[in-house]
Amino acid sequence: MAAVWWLRLLLTLVALAPGARTQSCWRNTACSGPKNSAFSGPWEKNIYAPSSRTVSPRQILSIASPNRTTDYAKSMPYALHQNMPTVVFDFGIEVGGIVTVNYTTTGAGAIGLAFTEAKNFIGRSSDSSNGAFKGPDGALYANFTNAGHGSFVMPDEKLRGGFRYMTVFLMPEDPTTCVHVEGVSLEIAFQPTWSNLQAYQGYFHSNDQLLNRIWYSGAYTLQTNAVPVHTGRQVPMLEAGWANNATLGPGDTILVDGAKRDRAVWPGDMGIAVPSSFVSVGDMESVKNALQVMYDTQNNSTGAFDESGPPLSQKNSDTYHMWTMIGTFNYVLYTNDTDFLLKNWIKYQKAMDYIYQKVDQSSGLLNVTGTRDWARWQQGFNNTEAQMILYHTLRTGARLAKWTEDTDLLSNEWTTRAEHLRQAINQHCWDDEYGAFKDNATTTALHPQDANSMALLYGVTDKDRAARISHRLTDNWTPIGAVAPELPENISPFISSFEVQGHFTAGRADRALELIRRSWGWYLRHPNGTQSTVVEGYLRNGSFSYRSDRGYSWDESYVSHAHGWSAGPTSALTNYVLGLSITSPVGLTWLIAPQFGDLSSVEGGFTTSLGKFYAHWERNSTETYTLHFSVPSGTRGNLTLPFIRSGEQPSITIDGNDIYRGVYYADDTATVTVSGGGAHKVIVE
Repeated sequence: MAAVWWLRLLLTLVALAPGARTQSCWRNTACSGPKNSAFSGPWEKNIYAPSSRTVSPRQILSIASPNRTTDYAKSMPYALHQNMPTVVFDFGIEVGGIVTVNYTTTGAGAIGLAFTEAKNFIGRSSDSSNGAFKGPDGALYANFTNAGHGSFVMPDEKLRGGFRYMTVFLMPEDPTTCVHVEGVSLEIAFQPTWSNLQAYQGYFHSNDQLLNRIWYSGAYTLQTNAVPVHTGRQVPMLEAGWANNATLGPGDTILVDGAKRDRAVWPGDMGIAVPSSFVSVGDMESVKNALQVMYDTQNNSTGAFDESGPPLSQKNSDTYHMWTMIGTFNYVLYTNDTDFLLKNWIKYQKAMDYIYQKVDQSSGLLNVTGTRDWARWQQGFNNTEAQMILYHTLRTGARLAKWTEDTDLLSNEWTTRAEHLRQAINQHCWDDEYGAFKDNATTTALHPQDANSMALLYGVTDKDRAARISHRLTDNWTPIGAVAPELPENISPFISSFEVQGHFTAGRADRALELIRRSWGWYLRHPNGTQSTVVEGYLRNGSFSYRSDRGYSWDESYVSHAHGWSAGPTSALTNYVLGLSITSPVGLTWLIAPQFGDLSSVEGGFTTSLGKFYAHWERNSTETYTLHFSVPSGTRGNLTLPFIRSGEQPSITIDGNDIYRGVYYADDTATVTVSGGGAHKVIVE
């Protein structure tokens, strides 16, 4: 027995050695992810993902004074005894997986292990995750009856999906028993098909380091949300403790809502998570499997999608039904996976018929009957947020139909329906006196963040109204983010992700960047946060009591601190500030339309099956700026270049050639079409 233990310890120490960089995929999972990053450079120092799948804590916290820390390697072995029965191991970032603790003991007893994402919930009971709302999750225990060596390996079903801090404590606190903790290691479970967790397929780098860190915190969050398909949260919920051994869907990896919880597919969350994953990590395999399980569980009779994937499988949500359809568009746009689209195309059309038959022909507005949604208090009837989502569903559906069908009949039909809906929204839901959309087509005084942000992002209204909406949204701002009037006192980075993109779409980069810095910057620098991921939500008062009175039973520790629906700045900074996006499957056509804000230089890129897309702009002075870009051969795209001075057309050179013809001027921008791909240099002055 002793020989076996020493062998385990030796293998652990080798894995944790500073020079160890060998990586592997999760357990017996086939490695299908990229082996190397697509863009190497100094920006890689901002990647939070570890360089190895096996990691150890970075430091040890004093339980009496959590702000006092010591280096982990220099503090081992760590003795637990009557006068010092507790130790807190800090991994430095959000992690998740299977923990191993090696120890020696002088007598009988037990050690307990408790986990938390947030520093303010450190203790002998883990933060909440099981969904039963019966209190904290408790702890795991390693019992020993004799003195000697021991090794505790977390049972697979007790995998802890997300945490930063692990508390180890001695029980009972017997003066005759002393335990020396000799080694702690964690086998990371997320991103299971990747042998190199740092092999990002996209990057972002600017002269603002806070924005860089925010971009990478969103990317890392999405990695922690890509989980092995048999590690979902158990349903029905446990009354005590936790279990993450449920099957979530097909394949080896799948995109869920959060690392700690719910560990289930939520299509609404994917409305933000998927675009951000594409421009950063580049993991579309997890997205495909998440979407496929929604099609596999679709109601064959009605065409309705569930609100969430199995085993949770909640139903009765019109908005999340549509988010599955929008997610389908995003996935096909990024991958051109026509096999997936054709396999599910009949089901997609049935889903469109299901939702559109709820449109009231007299008003032209959707009558919402599936009232579950992201957390807003009110949903139903002709709710305006749902109208915005239906408009986007019809528009993206029309594009899918054009890519799939032999004729334009279906595409034209859905485009026409979208236009009729847009007119109805502006007629019935607009509050001209206030300058924003109402929550529904009644005399309500509620002007929600979600509907108005989506109105900007999806182009539901004209420029004048868009400018008024952008201004009105700032009325909800606090020093730490935007409060959602539809969920009073709560700040939702999910809905704020739409607002950020909405301000960019309205041409207000200043507002978008300010909101990113206020909200995401506040959390990233929070001493009690993970300082590596993006949080599900929080309150105006700065506490983590998000949704305490809206389904979370006043359990502050239940909030997820690694939630992909909050990763909106990652795609927004790439698509709008850098200005790089694709406009047809895998980037056969593309757009570069930078918005400078207060930045002086930005570069970044991403990949598709066609190759790498890259851009780098730099403002050399107030009189000129330079844009370098490179796109795959055979592609075509537009450069939409901001004027240097409002109302004054600039001079433009591309690869040393003056550009005079074929330039379209609008809204203080000049648009030029570039064909053929390759690398180019643009000077605007």
